[in-house]
Amino acid sequence: MPRDTSETTTVAQTGEFGLIRALTQDRVQPPFTLLGPGDDGALVAAPDGRVVVSTDVLVQGVHFRLDWSGPEQVGRKAVAVNLADIAAMGALPTSVLVGFACPGDLPASVLTRLTDGMWTEAERAGVGVVGGDVVRSETLVVSITALGDLNGLPPVTRSGARPGDVVAVCGRLGWAAAGLMVLGRGFRSPVGVVNAQRYPEPPYAAGPAAAAAGATAMIDVSDGLLADLGHIATASEVGIDVRTEALQPDQRLQEVAAALGADAQRWVLTGGEDHALAAAFPPNVELPAGWRRIGVVTRAEFGVTVDGQPHSGGDAGWEHWKTS
Repeated sequence: MPRDTSETTTVAQTGEFGLIRALTQDRVQPPFTLLGPGDDGALVAAPDGRVVVSTDVLVQGVHFRLDWSGPEQVGRKAVAVNLADIAAMGALPTSVLVGFACPGDLPASVLTRLTDGMWTEAERAGVGVVGGDVVRSETLVVSITALGDLNGLPPVTRSGARPGDVVAVCGRLGWAAAGLMVLGRGFRSPVGVVNAQRYPEPPYAAGPAAAAAGATAMIDVSDGLLADLGHIATASEVGIDVRTEALQPDQRLQEVAAALGADAQRWVLTGGEDHALAAAFPPNVELPAGWRRIGVVTRAEFGVTVDGQPHSGGDAGWEHWKTS
């Protein structure tokens, strides 16, 4: 059946196999895809011989709202948050697999538009959507599994940072948190800030570039800069100190914060969902293009600090099931 499914046709009316055809036909796969959707499994090239794998699940009402974001934007976000994890391992993203769970009365056009968004982001990253599954549920759920290739380099984990290393970031910080507050207040502009919440734009190429430059540890900033640097600190058994002079909010964020009575610096330090990359590098390494120094790795007993002091601004970032 054609991809432009009628707005009134439901998933149940379309049927499982009709839906799969609508979601997969006429798609152009990149060279990494040796066998795409349509068989019992996909076949993806792995030139390195090792495959980096990551999975994320997005639930309607928790990770996205269709009254805030169009299905295409949700699809872009679902792919982006997964590929950011691949890049954070220093790998080149190659492909994704998609799982949809949804009610039978959901318009089939929602899923086809979601898939269009997924392909938009997949093409931006140079990866293929190679397979997946669709099942019935009471809530719309999107699950993505992403694959990546290490290109002959060791993976960059969270556990390799050493005292004296430089801490750097690549990508925007605080924009998604600002967009969340704007949407939460009932506004839909400024569009650039709101769209940062609707779908992130991770710097995919920055991960492999950091690995090639000798990064000792890396993570994508999904839960908030301080929270995610805390994961590196814990895994590496080190402390990390960030300098606010290197993390001044963009002028646009300052304007939005002033209008909302918010703190733009707090967005930068603790706001999640931008999916920038944060990494530690040996002190004598020239940082790759796009990376900027924001701090230093210290001894473990210092913990994660801001300008040499414990963070005093409340939570360091997002955590599921946390109630207080």
